[in-house]
Amino acid sequence: MVPENLLKQINFIKEIDKVKYIQRKTKLFNSDRNENDAEHSWHLAMMALILTEHSNESVDILKVIKMVLIHDIVEIDAGDTFIYDTQKSHSNTDEERLAANRIFGLLPSGQAQELIAIWEEFEAGITSEAKFARSMDRLEPLLQNTSNDGGTWKEFDVDYEKVYQKKSLIKEGSNTIWDFSEQLINESVEKGILKKKS
Repeated sequence: MVPENLLKQINFIKEIDKVKYIQRKTKLFNSDRNENDAEHSWHLAMMALILTEHSNESVDILKVIKMVLIHDIVEIDAGDTFIYDTQKSHSNTDEERLAANRIFGLLPSGQAQELIAIWEEFEAGITSEAKFARSMDRLEPLLQNTSNDGGTWKEFDVDYEKVYQKKSLIKEGSNTIWDFSEQLINESVEKGILKKKS
């Protein structure tokens, strides 16, 4: 007899395979291939692990890794919203809340409640873990776009002001990484791969 909890967990594991099919606007480093959500989440987990020492505050790194691994699972139902989308808000939506309840709800109730709480904590962005996790989420596409001659900035006509405003959230998690990011943004303007409003 297979335990009921195991069946629920396997069902969840099968469901989240769909994350691999969700295409992001950003492309892999030095590439013209779009990244998918699973690749993005894995990369953020590795970044968090490697860059923890630069967090503004001491963090529970396991919790940060959980956050970045699960933060985009809701996009299975809600879809990916481009951070510079002018039609749809990138902030937490009712669609994402319904998705979190449905997808994490496939798990045994204790695990479901834990993952929903971690997802909510990431979205709220208040704890030191959430701030650091969100800084990783903003850093990765910055690194991708600078490696791709402007990448999505050029493709979608995103200007310096929008990039600076969205990326400045990095400083909430790490002043050190923000200083580095700000330098990258300014260098991108100097290189002509990111344009200021005329």
